[in-house]
Amino acid sequence: MKNILLLTDFSDNSMNAIEYAIKFLVINEVYIKPAKTQLRNILKRISKFFPNNNNHRYYTLTDYSFFIESIRKHVVDRKIDMIVMGTKGSSGLKKYIIGSNTGDVITKVKCAILVIPENAKFSKITEIVFPTDFALNYNLNTLQPISEILEAYNSYLGILHISQSDKDLNTDQQKNKELLDDYFNNRKHGFYFLTNKKIENAIQCFVESRGVDLITMVAKNLNYFQRLLFLPKVKEISYHTDIPFLVLHE
Repeated sequence: MKNILLLTDFSDNSMNAIEYAIKFLVINEVYIKPAKTQLRNILKRISKFFPNNNNHRYYTLTDYSFFIESIRKHVVDRKIDMIVMGTKGSSGLKKYIIGSNTGDVITKVKCAILVIPENAKFSKITEIVFPTDFALNYNLNTLQPISEILEAYNSYLGILHISQSDKDLNTDQQKNKELLDDYFNNRKHGFYFLTNKKIENAIQCFVESRGVDLITMVAKNLNYFQRLLFLPKVKEISYHTDIPFLVLHE
């Protein structure tokens, strides 16, 4: 059973994220946060997505605590497996990739988070990209959500390494690469190597060329994590307005 926490500020952007999540995830219980006055209307809108679907149970929660403190509490109390929230940059493509609330949840709440950009519309998850520098030895439990998505959608996983110069992997990197290869042995996957001084530009090229449906990363890989989600002034980057991000925590 999966417990999903859907965050909403009642904006069109957050409703788009909720609609995406319900179509994307196999959800058994859904906890929706925060304000009581509009939650009934949200439930009515959700019921229109799948009017005859009995696979979902909806619970509304109202909490007046501080934003991050409240989310942390519900993650623990309700045994939340994943948080879903929409995001819209502060000024579209001219400012930051994600808004401050989304950034706070990603960095301060230790839970898998699916971030739905303002223009993302659900379609079958055919291909996922997992950027990594192979510098870290990931806890295999952390990668479990990726494996579950690959199984549910029969998706393909592109494990992408981006470096600033064309050089071979060192011994530790090679070992970590082999570990990933072994972990995803029963799933369709492949390794890709790009050389580019800007990680975000390399991701953009990869996403465009292969039609990627989901970008996933582990938060502790700060090199990629910060460059992909917290880079300012990204007028030339469009993946963050169309492609969902799945951020995993250990």
